[in-house]
Amino acid sequence: MDVKLNLGPEEYSPALVKKIVRQGGRDSFPEAREELREHEGLEIHPARVQEITERVGKEWVDQREREVSLFVKNELPRLHGRAPVAAAVMVDGGKLQVRADDQPPGVHNPEWREPKYACFLTLDTPESKEDPQPEPPSKFVDREKAPKLAREIQNRGGIPACRKPGSEKGAGDKPRQKKQKRVKKKKVRKYGQLVRTVVASMKCAKEFGYMVATEVYLRSLDLARRKGYICDGLPYNWAIFEDHFRGLGFVPILDFLHLLSYLYAAAQAAVGGDGARWERYERWLRQAWGGRRDKLLAEIMVEAERAGPAPKDAAENDPRRVLEDTQRYVANNMERMDYPRYRKLGLPISSAPMESVVKQFNRRMKGTEKFWTIDGAEAVLQVRAAYLSQDDRAERYWNMPRPNYRAVGRNRLALTG
Repeated sequence: MDVKLNLGPEEYSPALVKKIVRQGGRDSFPEAREELREHEGLEIHPARVQEITERVGKEWVDQREREVSLFVKNELPRLHGRAPVAAAVMVDGGKLQVRADDQPPGVHNPEWREPKYACFLTLDTPESKEDPQPEPPSKFVDREKAPKLAREIQNRGGIPACRKPGSEKGAGDKPRQKKQKRVKKKKVRKYGQLVRTVVASMKCAKEFGYMVATEVYLRSLDLARRKGYICDGLPYNWAIFEDHFRGLGFVPILDFLHLLSYLYAAAQAAVGGDGARWERYERWLRQAWGGRRDKLLAEIMVEAERAGPAPKDAAENDPRRVLEDTQRYVANNMERMDYPRYRKLGLPISSAPMESVVKQFNRRMKGTEKFWTIDGAEAVLQVRAAYLSQDDRAERYWNMPRPNYRAVGRNRLALTG
């Protein structure tokens, strides 16, 4: 089916270009080609899908950069003037592989890089005089679920390695039970979440910080009466907070899921049998959940002192290193661990919504067989972020004037003038 209409540089109708870009931002380019063939009757080579997706993505990158520039000059109009009841900003990173550009065919100089992601939420959660959830979720103290959760977070990197529980009865994974038939449940909106938007980039932390601040300003999240900034303990996350958000009254919150992983790893690294390790983890988990930070840090320090200092060449999973890393992590983040207060404010204490966003980016961008140029990754990240945002961002971008390209000729993709 030939659907070329010579309507623009892509030689497809605007409606088809939208579908190509959306598919290219969601699936690998070969997968996008199959989807377009099956659902649109469109025969298009994966390289052409990539070409169109990256070109439009670069246009949207340029639009984002214009907004940041206007924000820095205090000339950016807000998209939403009405202040939300509550808001949350979450920052995290992912992984993808890049390759050298301007090289012969093939993959040259591949290396892993960390794209940076931010998730922005408006919330309708109420404020409470009493802690609305004084007890931790059951899965956090479940002997089967908690170790799996800790290892899942640990596997994303930057967390001490978790020792698997031994064979002591009741301490490790329970025997697999026969699966019961699933009952379809009504979908429930979590976290009091109203609207989510997303920003993603390969840029450095300083530049990314301005992108995050620009998005907060555009959505008027800085005007919310209750607002939180939630992320793990990576220094660049908190450098962004200090540069842009502390002065705006955002409450700094250490992501509880990452803290849980550190506590589980440290409890497993300390001396004792599996039963003692589990009791220690559960006690520390409850101390953290209840905001008893001083007591938690004191107990971890005792275990670290008992294990002794880790040598400089200690392995990542050396018990002494695990305990030292956890002690340092808790000590450095004490200000951000007053979880009962955050729950009373109706603010999230975990970056679970951010984790979901990262998984969706990873599905598109991460893979041992995927190698991106820096510019190509930046362009596709921008497309993916636009479609993951729930404020019709992609449609807003599509409604903006596009640059003029030469429609024919060998260099038809070059900008004119």
